[in-house]
Amino acid sequence: MTTLDVAGVTVRFGGLTALDSVSLTVGPGEVVGVIGPNGAGKTTLFNVICGFVRADEGSVRWDGEPLDRVRPHDLAGRGIARTLQGVGLFPGLTALENAVAGAERTARAGALSGLLGLPRSDRDERALRERGLQALQRLGVADHAGRLPGTLPYGVQKRVALARALVGEPRLLLLDEPAGGLDEADMKDLAARIAALKGKTSVLLVEHHMDLVMEVCDRVVVLDFGRCIAAGTPAEVQADPQVLDAYLGVELDAAG
Repeated sequence: MTTLDVAGVTVRFGGLTALDSVSLTVGPGEVVGVIGPNGAGKTTLFNVICGFVRADEGSVRWDGEPLDRVRPHDLAGRGIARTLQGVGLFPGLTALENAVAGAERTARAGALSGLLGLPRSDRDERALRERGLQALQRLGVADHAGRLPGTLPYGVQKRVALARALVGEPRLLLLDEPAGGLDEADMKDLAARIAALKGKTSVLLVEHHMDLVMEVCDRVVVLDFGRCIAAGTPAEVQADPQVLDAYLGVELDAAG
């Protein structure tokens, strides 16, 4: 039973407390969302989990093992994949080559060696490319396999980035504002893709589009000024007066 366990994480930048004793869990096959106004601490929390920021207090554990000193490029070896704000694709690689790069964890000789043309078996290379192509097909962008990211519409670039994250069959997927810059049609497609992962892949979704979060998440954690002010099902969070206050400026004593 693999679980992401964030316990009492506090992060300070000089005199600013970016996170104040934040805790959350993501269980097997569960989709958990983290929302909050700008400056709430969402990105800092994500960066602590991914190893870009070291917590001053608290711990992050995956599979019962600490992630506190794991470097970002070691995450794939632990069955964890992430997407970046924006797209983060390699501009000089085709869509297919970008997808293949995400399969390195499952490749015998490493996907990078294939991309660099280092010696490897033809069979292994074909298998990698097939995995990459299948990932693109699942996201509906296989027709763009031979194109460079800069020639693709933004929504297609987002799907390629998601394909790269999923090709290694991660057990935990970290999505950092995946809906940013998407139009309504792409947003609906993204929601369907995330919903399809339920029960198969654990997902932590950091997002500011509340409609998406409320539609796809099993549980939601709300941050405000670095503190967790609410947590529960989407319905419970939407009805919480502190959430209304944080998002809408509704006075707590008038919320009822």
